[in-house]
Amino acid sequence: MSASFENLLYDLDAASGILTITINRPTKLNALNAATIADIDAAVQQALAEPQVRGIILTGSGEKAFVAGADIAELAALTPDRAGRASLAGQEAFARIEASTKPVVAAVNGFALGGGCELAMACHMRVASDNARFGQPEVNLGLPPGYGGTQRLPQLIGKGKAIELLLTADMVKADEALRLGLVNHVVPQAELLPFCTQLLTKILGKAPLAVGLVLDCVNAHYAKDADGYETEAQAFERAFESEDFKEGTTAFVEKRPAVFTGK
Repeated sequence: MSASFENLLYDLDAASGILTITINRPTKLNALNAATIADIDAAVQQALAEPQVRGIILTGSGEKAFVAGADIAELAALTPDRAGRASLAGQEAFARIEASTKPVVAAVNGFALGGGCELAMACHMRVASDNARFGQPEVNLGLPPGYGGTQRLPQLIGKGKAIELLLTADMVKADEALRLGLVNHVVPQAELLPFCTQLLTKILGKAPLAVGLVLDCVNAHYAKDADGYETEAQAFERAFESEDFKEGTTAFVEKRPAVFTGK
């Protein structure tokens, strides 16, 4: 199925259950404006509500940019009050991606700068093409990041290196991003979407409930109002009640592939 959005493409492969969301502002290098962030948020919420969507690939149109940053012209016109609201709206939209119980992979096909880097970091995994570039250059504009960059970058690469990149506004190439732990894999541009599809297909062969519970548990470690160990114990208990657990253990004993239903 396909849904219509102003600034992105929404394409679901019904056979695999993999949804590809493509940010589609090629003349602006897919820069984020308020309308695009709203589209991303609406698309993700729609995907989470659709049972036929099992996993999500998030990418940018063209071969130059995943998201090259924020729409500077729109930023420059904001009042301080509106800027604060825009920051909160972006943070909330990206938090919904991070909190998704369906796996989300960022297929980073070029520049991922500013809000683009923040969007990629909100995804559960990042796969970069070999021409990808990452950075948080907001201090060049007299700003800090506004969509979670100061929080997620240290989580992924460590405090010291994150502060260096945030304060220098330096860009890192794909191979350096891999070394730092900012991305999971680097592949040639032509192999990016097939690789992400293969990665998601492998994950989607596992028990859907367990996959969602794992994502919940990992996120709980970083949540200020949650106890990750308690969340894990509760998830473990919940999984024991599931049909998938019974199927998984039975299939193991019977030495056959498990057939999971997500129940």
